[in-house]
Amino acid sequence: MTFLLRTIGYLFGIGSVFALIGAAGVAWYVSSMGSDLPDYTALRKYEPPVMTRVHAADGSLVAEYAVERRLFLPIQAVPDLIKQAFLSAEDKNFYQHNGIDPSGIIRAIVTNVRNRGSGRRPVGASTITQQVAKNFLLTNDPTVDRKIKEAILSMRMEAAFTKDKILELYLNDIYLGLGAYGVAAASLVYFDKSVHELTVAEAAYMAALPKAPNNYHPFRFPDRAIERRNWVIDRMEEDGVIDKATADAARAEPLRVTPRHTGPHLVATDYFAEEVRRRIYQLYGESGLYGGGMSVRATLDPKLQVLARKNLNAGLMKFDVQRGSWRGPVERVDLATGDWGIPLSKVPPLIDVPEWRLAVVLSVSDQDAVIGLRPNVEVSGAIASERDTGRVTLSTMSWKRRMLYRTDPQKLVGRPSGRVPPNQFTYAGINKMSQAVSPGDVVYVEKVPEEGEDIWRLRQVPNISGAMVVMDPHTGRVLALVGGFSYGDSEFNRATQAWRQPGSSYKPFVYAAALDNGYTPASVIVDGPISIADGMGRVWSPKNYGGKYGGPSTLRLGIERSRNLMTVRLAKDMGMPLVAEYSKRFGIYDDLLPYLPMALGAGETTVLRLTSAYAIIANGGKKIVPTLIDRIQDRYGNTIYKHDARICEGCVAETWAEQPEPTLIDESEQVLDPMSAYQITSMMEGVVQRGTATVVKQVGKPIAGKTGTTNEEKDAWFVGYTPDLVAGVFIGFDQPQPMGKGATGGVLAAPIFTEFMKEALADKPSVAFRIPEGIKLVPIDRTSGQRVSGSGGNVVIEAFKPGTAPGEGVSIVSDFSYTGEGGGQNRRVSPEAERAVYSGTGGLY
Repeated sequence: MTFLLRTIGYLFGIGSVFALIGAAGVAWYVSSMGSDLPDYTALRKYEPPVMTRVHAADGSLVAEYAVERRLFLPIQAVPDLIKQAFLSAEDKNFYQHNGIDPSGIIRAIVTNVRNRGSGRRPVGASTITQQVAKNFLLTNDPTVDRKIKEAILSMRMEAAFTKDKILELYLNDIYLGLGAYGVAAASLVYFDKSVHELTVAEAAYMAALPKAPNNYHPFRFPDRAIERRNWVIDRMEEDGVIDKATADAARAEPLRVTPRHTGPHLVATDYFAEEVRRRIYQLYGESGLYGGGMSVRATLDPKLQVLARKNLNAGLMKFDVQRGSWRGPVERVDLATGDWGIPLSKVPPLIDVPEWRLAVVLSVSDQDAVIGLRPNVEVSGAIASERDTGRVTLSTMSWKRRMLYRTDPQKLVGRPSGRVPPNQFTYAGINKMSQAVSPGDVVYVEKVPEEGEDIWRLRQVPNISGAMVVMDPHTGRVLALVGGFSYGDSEFNRATQAWRQPGSSYKPFVYAAALDNGYTPASVIVDGPISIADGMGRVWSPKNYGGKYGGPSTLRLGIERSRNLMTVRLAKDMGMPLVAEYSKRFGIYDDLLPYLPMALGAGETTVLRLTSAYAIIANGGKKIVPTLIDRIQDRYGNTIYKHDARICEGCVAETWAEQPEPTLIDESEQVLDPMSAYQITSMMEGVVQRGTATVVKQVGKPIAGKTGTTNEEKDAWFVGYTPDLVAGVFIGFDQPQPMGKGATGGVLAAPIFTEFMKEALADKPSVAFRIPEGIKLVPIDRTSGQRVSGSGGNVVIEAFKPGTAPGEGVSIVSDFSYTGEGGGQNRRVSPEAERAVYSGTGGLY
């Protein structure tokens, strides 16, 4: 017995020694694991990547930019339902444990032993604190070392942070699938709702996702998703978060997931949104754009944007129908499989042209074609079961001719005629539907409700391009911007990236420079032939559009009728360096070459630049900087960028003590005399009333503007304005080429401007242009520039600066040598001398 006791004591002693050694080893191991852990205190200042959101002027969401789609939500703003759902699913003892949940570990062990061999996924025992430690500070390596570090960090974090802070980090950081990080973003991405609007079933589904979101994908694995969601609902009922009736109702709900659109959220804003994105990138870089959590208030007016896009596209399609041809299908699919919906669904539509649908031609006769409409496609790629069909009739066929390719047409599908070498195609008329389409052709179609419920017309992306910009002339705020027919077809922005010749739409700035330097609207210039040597043995002989001459004419008449020869003489008389200086002031060109052809708009600029320059004239000559962004705030609501730099000393007041309204101090540079600005505005009103843009009179309100057409009709422009709104329109092929005889700014661009302004100003009062103080209004003959009395077809009320109204004579700008007193080149001479020269009795020029 004694021996037995000694043996037991001996063994116990040895065991104790080994236990102490083991404990020491464990202590040393744990100590070594905790010696070089990441600095968890950095989480106090943790700023997760948060998506940047762009809003229109009315607050509508335009676009969101993020690598990790996340909206940071303070814990105080997280609804209790969301908190309770995640705690029931992930860590029901969260508010009781110190970072590690022993009961949860035991429960997980028991559950995993019970499920052994069943094929079920092992149950984890990590607390929310442990998940935060792993996600923020450690890796996902499935090792013992990592688990011990995780446990140590969890206990230290529990001692350093409040439970709410830890839960806040968790709910804003977790990945929940479909590119969404955090509960706020996931609520929008999955249900297009705020977290405060979620139902019990929706909150439970979100709480089901952290473990493995791809395993519970709502479209790929809907059964698994519902099973996991219902498991969370069971846990919520078990924890007393919801009662049985609520739980039963939630379990019975179908899984209604409505994914949020990830592109621009407003119709027709793609070009505008992309331009804003580029600007934010320039200001704050990639990290700021995609993770800075900025709130961007854009200048966009959604109503004007829709109008601009609608009218520009209508003008482009009109040109394509009247001057173009049917160019064939966008794609072809094999109908031999029988189910045309599947191959058709793989052809991407133009999502920014919602009026159109893709369709496949199923059968064709002489008078019509039966089409199958592209079915709706869910996120999962599942194809809708229904197969809608319709008809395209020959009577709705807008194009009168079709393009016939000399080579395999499939090699040229999707390439408009403007991008296809001329030797690759010819034309033929369309007398039968079968001459336009064939079975298997994939085409765009648009509904024709007036023709019948199932009648559609063929559509195609025009091969002509264009752009439109709408601005507030007083602030430079871009209210609408359209860079082409469809961003989905071409991301190239013709409003900001296309450098084109403005042609005659540049002339107002030559005339403005003249008015600012001693000329008046009644100054007379000869509209007659002129030849100028370029110093290299060549002679330049410009001509008017149409080839005719008008003789001595006033500046007003010259701009109303867009006379090239008068503009060249005027620029020659002033000197091109002065014209170049004014071009720079207006922001049209940075460094205009001082050559006379540039006075006719031969230099290249953009629609945005030229429209901004017209805005300066419209606002009375004050320089403006065009902007698509009003204000940018950081994630904390601090304003970090503001476009409006005007000073307002009295705008911040704690109380109102009957003080007067604050006054904004505008320190903008005056680049044009206000009187000169009004004079050129009045002259451009004449362009609309009597000149090259009479179609604009249909708007029925005071409008000034100027057409522009370049050589061989390669570019067509119209830029115009009211006292408070300016808009510029450009039409032309991406690769400059003639658009056809008569394709002028007045024929192509001005009608688009007109239709836009009709709708934009429909509910606005008619406002006359503001007349600066000191301007004298005098009736004159608009041809001779002489003061007249009474009224008549050739009489206009002209604006003159003090002391410049016409008297007995009138000055004429010529370009011949004059030997009179003080003679020399480019003198102003008497009307009699000038008329003698023009009639051929006074010399040649």
